[in-house]
Amino acid sequence: MTAVLRCVGVCLLTALTLLGSTGGALAVPLTTALPDAAASPSGPARTAPGTAEVREPQFLRLDIEEVTPSTVTTTSPRTVTVTGSVENIGDRRVEDVSVRLQRGPAVSTSEALRTSLTLDQSRFDTVGLFENVATDLDRGESATFSLSMPLQSVAEPSLNITDPGVYPLLVNVNGTPDYGGAARLDDARFLLPVLGVPGSGPDAPPVPPDTTSPVALTMLWPLADEPRLAAGLPGSVTEQVRLVDDDLSRSLDSGGRLDGLLGALEYATRDGTDRGRSVRDSTCIAVDPDLLITVTNMTRGYLVVDDPTEPAGAARPGAGEDAASAWLDRLRALASTTCVTAVPFAQVDLGAVASIGDPALSASALTAPADLVDRILGIESVRGFVWTDSGILSPAAAEMVRAQGPATALVAHNTVDDPVSGEFARLAPPEPTGGQLDALLFDPAVGAAFAAVGATPQTPSYTPQDARYDLTEDSRTARLQDALGAMTWAAVEPDRDTAPDSLLVVPPQLWTADADEAEALLATTTTLLRSGLATARPFTEILGRQPGSPRPTTLAAPQQAVADGVPEHVRAAAADQLPRIDSLTAALVDEPQAVLTPALFTSPLREDLLRAMSLAHRRDGLRGEAERAANTRVDEVATSLDDLFGAVTVVSPGGVYTLASEQGPLPLVARNDLPIGVRVRLHVQAPAEVIIDDIGPTQLPPRGSRTLTVPTEIADSRKLVVQFSLASEDGRQFGEPTSVTVRSNAYGQVLAILTAGAGALLLFLAGRRLWHRFRGQPDRADEGYERS
Repeated sequence: MTAVLRCVGVCLLTALTLLGSTGGALAVPLTTALPDAAASPSGPARTAPGTAEVREPQFLRLDIEEVTPSTVTTTSPRTVTVTGSVENIGDRRVEDVSVRLQRGPAVSTSEALRTSLTLDQSRFDTVGLFENVATDLDRGESATFSLSMPLQSVAEPSLNITDPGVYPLLVNVNGTPDYGGAARLDDARFLLPVLGVPGSGPDAPPVPPDTTSPVALTMLWPLADEPRLAAGLPGSVTEQVRLVDDDLSRSLDSGGRLDGLLGALEYATRDGTDRGRSVRDSTCIAVDPDLLITVTNMTRGYLVVDDPTEPAGAARPGAGEDAASAWLDRLRALASTTCVTAVPFAQVDLGAVASIGDPALSASALTAPADLVDRILGIESVRGFVWTDSGILSPAAAEMVRAQGPATALVAHNTVDDPVSGEFARLAPPEPTGGQLDALLFDPAVGAAFAAVGATPQTPSYTPQDARYDLTEDSRTARLQDALGAMTWAAVEPDRDTAPDSLLVVPPQLWTADADEAEALLATTTTLLRSGLATARPFTEILGRQPGSPRPTTLAAPQQAVADGVPEHVRAAAADQLPRIDSLTAALVDEPQAVLTPALFTSPLREDLLRAMSLAHRRDGLRGEAERAANTRVDEVATSLDDLFGAVTVVSPGGVYTLASEQGPLPLVARNDLPIGVRVRLHVQAPAEVIIDDIGPTQLPPRGSRTLTVPTEIADSRKLVVQFSLASEDGRQFGEPTSVTVRSNAYGQVLAILTAGAGALLLFLAGRRLWHRFRGQPDRADEGYERS
């Protein structure tokens, strides 16, 4: 009986839904969610990225293409319009396709900026009418829609928004697939920021926001890219650099991603737009030095390799020299009047660097970037600040940062134990004598919303599990709306006990927002500042205002950071190559007059290891490509070092070398094919009969050779094989060993024995003869002489 009643209920609710979609008289409930096909178990559920759970077949895909207005103000239209498309992505036709708009409760906590987007559709309980999109959609077909709903109305369904705030909206699509019943087949969610509510009628006054407690706003504006320089190529002063592809030229050129990010900030901070310099004062550009190195080299002309696994192989001229020059000039001009800071080199995984424990590598990742940025841009960047790309600092990474001196690390608020209220936490050192390290905390919900904006949305490692879902389920427009909502929530939340009094906006370092998205976010920044909802707070002011003795706390890195980080095999491969780089650098000769120095020659190899440990694209859909690129880099560095060490060799004289006597010089030829001088020692493996003196360190000229005169002593007349090789001062071998066959023209040991025996016999006979003469006795040796 229960089953029959359930069946009757479902049929009745389905009928209500279908009637509602055609505007029938039974579609009367307007402010509560219809318990219709939307509750069907066949409806799609939001899933965490990478989950392997089995899902029901999906028939329709709904995309949001435009929301008007994207941010509601007191002067906005009174109606919200959402346009989009519905596509049949299933394996059968779908009939009676209809959509409607629903609203959920206003966001009341920071966490809800993300979790409200994962709620069941029944929680979006302010609903509109279903509107027909298509009578039927065959496989692969799509249809567009436009839904409009007033903010307030007493005569028709409305969103019932009466106060400023951030509201989650949902577009629901129903349909009837062939061989099935009516069901909710997809939905799309997004946030609608409402800074002020326009009047509901000609005589109704608007509802302005409360500006008595403006939020102190600071934004970091990242300029970074994935590593592009071909791996395994040592430094040169004459050869053009090589890139693995020419995508960066398109990014720097007009309409490209980096052009758009820079152009949006240029426009937002120009004198005519940024009255009072509030946007400029609240923004700090965060630059990846690896990007600057690459762009600077592009301005001199560059090559693009055909195969990244053969960096020294076939290549073609790059097309971005002019674009690189123009972009770099624009950045220099903007940086001269704006706050600038450097991020760790190539967005490297600081936890991976710390696990290797190489001081020189740590310095390349943390301290060298500021010097590089200052030298290339001609500025003085903000120092004493570390922004890890993951937004998380492991205990090992914290100790590495602490070792560099007093600093402030930027991390998500939920990655420290017992986080204090406010923006700062003093990280307790493992020992009382440890150096000072403070944590500057940012809102993880705001960071996650900004990370989802762009062509390749990413889910930061610090995002809680209940706020994680597959971002590709949302359109770019919807993800942008979420970022706008996250950015404005602190300013419009009426409960000041819940909302913070300051906002630090932290996008991901590799941010794939385009020009339109960047402009929309900066336009909202301008609106917040002009309306009095926010005040500009310079980034340097944040660092300068940290409390003198905040309560100590400890780090609480989530396990997700390990899964998103650089894998162990890449770390191990990098650790294996670092001693070889150090050994080669120490062996090279630093000539005062030479342009090519040892550091300039080997630093690209060390930087390649940092690039291999980059976190770029490790949290988005391009993770597989990032993994392959990392493997290629460490492999190419190892191969390059093999070639560099192999370029310094001992040349075998060939045949058998004969010494004129037991002792004599053995001439050898040492050759150096490197473009820089090298200091070597001769390493010898010889039989016990061969004694070879140590000739000490020898300097070989660049791309030249030198004859080595080796003092040799051989106590044998046989042919003996001696093995020679060249090595660095620390004993690391150059090239392959060379075997030399040597012998001596002297009789050697046999001759010495015969000579000694003959001498002894002569002495015996002479003594015997003298003895006989002394005693007056004839000696047999004198018999012949007596007769004569």
